[in-house]
Amino acid sequence: MTAVPRYPLAIVGAGALGLHFAARLAGLGPVAVVARDAGRAAALRAGVMVGDAVFHPEAFGPDALPGADWVIVLVKAGDTAAAGRVARAMAPRGVLSLQNGLVEDGLRAVCGDVLVGQGITTEGAFRDGDRVQPSGAGETLLPPGFEAVAARLAAAGLSARVEPQIAAARLAKLLVNLAINPLAAIFRVRNGDLLEEGRRRVLEALVDEAWPLLRAEGLSLDLAAAQARVAAVARATAANRASMLQDVLAGRVTEIDAITGVLLGLADARGAAVPTHRAVFALVKLLEGGGVAGP
Repeated sequence: MTAVPRYPLAIVGAGALGLHFAARLAGLGPVAVVARDAGRAAALRAGVMVGDAVFHPEAFGPDALPGADWVIVLVKAGDTAAAGRVARAMAPRGVLSLQNGLVEDGLRAVCGDVLVGQGITTEGAFRDGDRVQPSGAGETLLPPGFEAVAARLAAAGLSARVEPQIAAARLAKLLVNLAINPLAAIFRVRNGDLLEEGRRRVLEALVDEAWPLLRAEGLSLDLAAAQARVAAVARATAANRASMLQDVLAGRVTEIDAITGVLLGLADARGAAVPTHRAVFALVKLLEGGGVAGP
């Protein structure tokens, strides 16, 4: 009987960001990548361009899983429950989400008594044909309990650390996603192009509307700092194609429900008016359905 291999770290999600992380981590030692199915895993093992190098990930399908000490989840928010079940099946010490939105509770619901946490990352990567193109070094913040994962990411050359105030940091990341992701998808531009005058006014309006609601939830930034944070991320990731833009261009369902939908829920609960967010939500939904032709 063949022994089931065990890895120090596994990544569930073989999209652009998952492969970017895996390629960096592979320089330290074995890292498992769990793809959506066995066929995709086999294609990845044959090689994929990540940046300027061919990467041969140790890829698996969800029906033939290895064991792993730690698992990072990097899938779309709508796939969280399925990814959590896959992660739990690898019998890890902990499961870390680096996804968009606020998914920690949903992940914990399917992972049982395994340590679960949600961090944030502003690392950027996008697909360019069959190639994964890294598009800006960011920062990765992890919740307490994931010190071993932070150390491994840092050893791989990524900017990573444990953040004691991770809940406030997640809200700051949500603010960034609320502003940048939908607008990049609607205008079909890279992040840096959102800083051009006409688009920037809409970007700032989204921050103005979201800030009081997120502040009430525990966001630690004042309004001026919130505006500066969003602009700084757009500038630092200027070449990046936001994940929502990638989804629209590929004809996939976006994460608009897990991002703007969260804010609309908060607004409804508090009776707050967020007309710009409601407008971009409707437009992205229209784009998802193919109702607006692109250039």
